[in-house]
Amino acid sequence: MKVILTQDVKSIGKAGELHEVSDGYGRNFLLPRGLATEANAQAMNELKNREASNAFKKQKALDDALAAKEKLNGKKVHISAKAGSAGRLFGSVTSAEIASAIEAQTGCVIDKRKIVLNGDIKNYGVYTAEIKIHPGVAAQVTVEVGE
Repeated sequence: MKVILTQDVKSIGKAGELHEVSDGYGRNFLLPRGLATEANAQAMNELKNREASNAFKKQKALDDALAAKEKLNGKKVHISAKAGSAGRLFGSVTSAEIASAIEAQTGCVIDKRKIVLNGDIKNYGVYTAEIKIHPGVAAQVTVEVGE
């Protein structure tokens, strides 16, 4: 018997997957508990539509990430901060400050958790930051810290 899982079942698979199970297991366990639905023509059509929709959404997210990479890659972002006489900053420049500067200067909204710094930014100077926009898509941004 072919069933489409509506919930994760430990011994079979994840929700939304099509699986072949024995007739007794399907009729006596999975179907009465609402863990699966029988794979008839309507359910198969809904499954194909759902998979196509998910594939479209993933492709759109990847296309948006590639466009953001093209917009951000190699950009120079200027951040002004206060420092002491030796050029050492009061505190440090955080990824949240870098994200807000990127949004203000380029118009591209970036989550602060996606910015990877090589170390703390505690002095004036030029630093590089990597922005992991999407799995497998990253952009390099130059951060210039000055007065």
